[in-house]
Amino acid sequence: MSAPDGSPVGAERSIGQLFASATTEMSALVHDEIALAKAQLKQDVKRGATSGGLFSVGAAVLVFSLPMLSFALAYGIQAWTGGHNGEGGWNLGWCFLLSFAANVLLALVLFAIGTVFAKKAKKGKGPQKVAASFKESAGVLQNAKPHPREVTKGDRVPEAIEAVARSSS
Repeated sequence: MSAPDGSPVGAERSIGQLFASATTEMSALVHDEIALAKAQLKQDVKRGATSGGLFSVGAAVLVFSLPMLSFALAYGIQAWTGGHNGEGGWNLGWCFLLSFAANVLLALVLFAIGTVFAKKAKKGKGPQKVAASFKESAGVLQNAKPHPREVTKGDRVPEAIEAVARSSS
């Protein structure tokens, strides 16, 4: 088993190796936080787009179907109430009014569905959750204190200083 940098676990690692390992892990953490924020933002945008699409479909149904559906429905209601056999049936004006009410009801149902999707998109707090998680990670790192190491005579010799300088470059 080995550490991320390839050195055996439990072996003494230089300060440079430890710093490189910490930098790599911090970079991976930031990268993962950004990827999470992108994924959550993508989901919120998808919900918003669905909501906008349903609002548009509801408006299009209301605008484009009213003339055709109103005439067809009004004449259908009049025929259904007895106008098809010459006995009269309902007044054609009332049939057109009932046809209009049916179209408005359909548009309201579509708008209600769009509103549900809009509320779901508004509730999505993906980026806020990621920002809070990132701030928490940063707070933990700011409060971390290094463990002091005992200084031995071998630590201050020029060869040891040069070895540390080479390992961190």
